[in-house]
Amino acid sequence: MVREDDETLVNREVLSWSEFGEASRELARQILASGWMPDLVIAVARGGLLPAGALGYALDVKAMGTMNVEFYTGIDETLEEPVLLAPHMDTSDIAGQKVLVVDDVADSGKTLAKVMDLLRAEGVPLNDGDAPVDARCAVLYTKPRSEIKPDYSWKETSDWISFPWSCQPPVTLED
Repeated sequence: MVREDDETLVNREVLSWSEFGEASRELARQILASGWMPDLVIAVARGGLLPAGALGYALDVKAMGTMNVEFYTGIDETLEEPVLLAPHMDTSDIAGQKVLVVDDVADSGKTLAKVMDLLRAEGVPLNDGDAPVDARCAVLYTKPRSEIKPDYSWKETSDWISFPWSCQPPVTLED
């Protein structure tokens, strides 16, 4: 559903909880149809937490992880570069695994690019060589300006996206 926001005159893509369920299942179908199946699903926190959980269930993958990355500080406000936040995920056991990285949106693509670069650089000495990580990424939305093209994406839009889990301000004691 798309609507024009009266206050800021910004076109918005509004994702409902029901559509989120449909989008998650469609992404799972795309992944299965590609013939590739992850051993591990990693959520890019915070936006990728719910999509990653939904994909983990839809694909019946129980091994889950989280990478905490800060980039957006507000609507269209970002840090210069994405920053990995503590606690850091232990990646010592992911060499040689198929890893699906999940986020809500590939906007600029900088956050996904950082996480994918980190994972693809992993690999531990195993006897005669390294065991690289086979990392792919999935998002609900891709923006045309994204510097990375996700392996799996439900929809492309240039609109601002209102996700059902982040469209309201944080709860306060005055609520």
